[in-house]
This record gives sequence, C-alpha cells and structure tokens, in this order.
Amino acid sequence: MTEREKMLAGALYDPHDPELVQGRERARDLCQQLNATRESQQEERRQLLQALFGDGGDSVWMQPPFFCDYGSNIYLGQKCFFNFNCIVLDVCEVHIGDFTLFGPAVQIYTATHPLNAKLRREQEAGKPIVIGSDVWVGGGAILNPGITIGARTVIGAGSVVTRDIPEGVFAAGNPCRVIREITE
Repeated sequence: MTEREKMLAGALYDPHDPELVQGRERARDLCQQLNATRESQQEERRQLLQALFGDGGDSVWMQPPFFCDYGSNIYLGQKCFFNFNCIVLDVCEVHIGDFTLFGPAVQIYTATHPLNAKLRREQEAGKPIVIGSDVWVGGGAILNPGITIGARTVIGAGSVVTRDIPEGVFAAGNPCRVIREITE
C-alpha cells in the first residue's frame, strides 16, 4: 500500500511521504487563494472550491477563511454552509449530507496520533467522519475522529463530539451527549 492508501484506510502512515506533502501544499495554496478573495469575487471562489473539494464545491456556501489538510477527501452534499474560520483535517474521508450548516470556528478532525511517543514522531493515523443531511453544528464545536452524526441533528455551540450522535436529536456539551429528541 502507498502511504496515501494507508492514510485513507485509517492505518498508520508516514505524513512526510512526498505525495502527501504535495497534496497538503496543493490544498493550502488553494485555501490561501480562497481566503484572499473578496465578496465580489464569487465566481473565483466557486472555481477554487470546485478544485479543492472531492465533491460538492459547485454548491457549497463558504465564508472564508477556511482551512483543510487535503480538501480532496471532503465530500459535500448539496448546499452545505461553512461560516467563518472552519477547519477540516481530512486525512480520512469526510462525508457531509445535503443542507448541513456549520457555525463559525467549527473544527472537524479525522486526524489522530499514536499514544506511543516514539511512534508518534514518525507516523499518524485517522478515522473517517460522516455527517448526515440537514445537520446544524453550532459555532466552536469540535468533531473528533471516527464519529457519525445522524440526519436532522443539532449540535450545540462549543460541544466536543467524541462519539456517534443519532439522527433527529439536540446534543451538546463536553463530551457531547444527547439532550433531547427534536420534535415538530
């Protein structure tokens, strides 16, 4: 397996691999260009987002600044929204459903590191994240590696999501836990 294949599979991999370094440089250059655009440059933003993301750049609404590791591992449904200062560490795939909203400063982390200090010097790993459709993630929330958030769920601002959250609930806190079901 290549280091990229190991990374996407969630296995330990060498982040210094030249192919991975090149992928991160590509994403950071695209993010820097995106973050330098003005509001009047919507067409330029759209082109950058289409080049950055694995899918969904054609309909995402993005308020820069935005930062990610690779971008190509982010797959968006239709009409997702990212408010200012969002970060996605996409060493593994991140799948986000249609009409999902992220408040300012939301952080999505697929990256993780070994607990063993010697191993941590040279390798890292990751776990994919799946977020359903019609989810709203409040500002400042942190989504940790390997979690799934069900459709139509609301995550309270400042929450730290450390485990799966089912669909159709309001969840909040650190660690994030279900507070109640969302009913009509």
